[in-house]
Amino acid sequence: MKMELVTTLKRQATRLIAGVQADRNPVLITEHGRPAAYLVDVKTFDDQQERIRILEGIARGERAIQEGRTVTQEQARKRMQRWLA
Repeated sequence: MKMELVTTLKRQATRLIAGVQADRNPVLITEHGRPAAYLVDVKTFDDQQERIRILEGIARGERAIQEGRTVTQEQARKRMQRWLA
């Protein structure tokens, strides 16, 4: 992963953005020697957000199972009938 100073981002934003879009590799932006932000292309960001949503859904499902909040297939079918009718 490439690292750049925040001052470089300020001065050469167009070049950095073009590079990120071209190779889809994020750039770590540092400020005072510390990580401050990541510069990523839109597709990568959107893909990561979708993965997070999927993982959160899986985690909710696992919690529901652990808490005993489940229904049989027939009960689920009856509940779905309300939406499908």
